[in-house]
Amino acid sequence: MRSLPVLPALVKMAAPIDLELKKAFSELQVKVIDTQQKVKLADLQIDQLTRVQKHAKLTHAEITTLPDNTRLYEGVGRMFILQSKEEINNQLMDKQKTADEKIKELEQRKVYLERSVKEAEDNIREMLLSRRAH
Repeated sequence: MRSLPVLPALVKMAAPIDLELKKAFSELQVKVIDTQQKVKLADLQIDQLTRVQKHAKLTHAEITTLPDNTRLYEGVGRMFILQSKEEINNQLMDKQKTADEKIKELEQRKVYLERSVKEAEDNIREMLLSRRAH
């Protein structure tokens, strides 16, 4: 008969542990889903910036083959503005440089996000191992 009071005590001790693990798992799941969405968004932004960079590079390559006295126009909204060849080349180089910097930032952010998810997973693994050891 004495073993019956011990059993509810064990159940009471096991319940908080299970709730703690359940909470940790649910937090990890939310974090993983959120991180996956952020990584996908970063990938889409990288793809878009890569297209901008490639377009600027191709346009720059075409413009360099033109004679210096060629009249060049820049499209601004629904109008075109006469620009010098040098000015358009500078704008294209700036576009390429800006896109390259943003791509590097996004890739660093992706690495950080993936690392933070891995650390959260490792923390839960450690929690499980410590629970099993007890």
